[in-house]
Amino acid sequence: MSPAHDPPVSGGHESPIFHTTHWSVVLRASSPESLALGALDQLCQAYWYPLYAFVRRSGHNPDDARDLTQEFFARLIDKQWLADADPERGRFRTFLIAALKHFLANEWHRAHRQKRGGGREFVALDAASAEERFAMEPADLATPDALYDRRWALTVVTSTQERLRAEMTAAGQRDRFEDLEATLVGDRTGSIYRALAAKYGVEETAVKSMVWRMRRRFRELLRHEVAQTIGEAGEVDAELAHLIAILGG
Repeated sequence: MSPAHDPPVSGGHESPIFHTTHWSVVLRASSPESLALGALDQLCQAYWYPLYAFVRRSGHNPDDARDLTQEFFARLIDKQWLADADPERGRFRTFLIAALKHFLANEWHRAHRQKRGGGREFVALDAASAEERFAMEPADLATPDALYDRRWALTVVTSTQERLRAEMTAAGQRDRFEDLEATLVGDRTGSIYRALAAKYGVEETAVKSMVWRMRRRFRELLRHEVAQTIGEAGEVDAELAHLIAILGG
């Protein structure tokens, strides 16, 4: 079957990717019985850099930012802060940044009392990679909150792209995903359609149809991903608009 006639990506297939931003993951991570370490690890890996970037932009040096981020995640476990993460109260991103700000305000007064983190590492922070990424952050994102919001938005989009990659790979369409990935949030010029039409040996209209189906599924997955980070279903459209505004700014 040629690429022009392949069936569209199914909208009902669930990706095996662990959904790192879901409230269900957060609530499992707060379980005192098991600590849900697998869920917590996924949570930390998804959010450590947005939080690290916030701490750095707040004026802390790289070493302190790394220690403070580690200690923040340690407190999420030790103090069971995640037990306060109620999906009925609103957005997970706002809960997380509010908790971090509260932590930083308290940590300022006890900074010299004991070693932060107690030597424990709850998330593998690649300090060199973190600083490379931080050095490339746009200078116009002057406030820590603006930088955190942008990094949150990019985390959600990246997670959505990985879910779509997993779906298409499972459907035997990994090569197509690799070919069309640039059209999801970037290149939509005529040149990419011409190049892919030549590669597949089809008309440009067939390629545009593939792109349309893939982008439609991406939007469905993105909406689902955002819906899992807020408490009220009616707020999904507003949160999506916020995410798009952040990335378009």
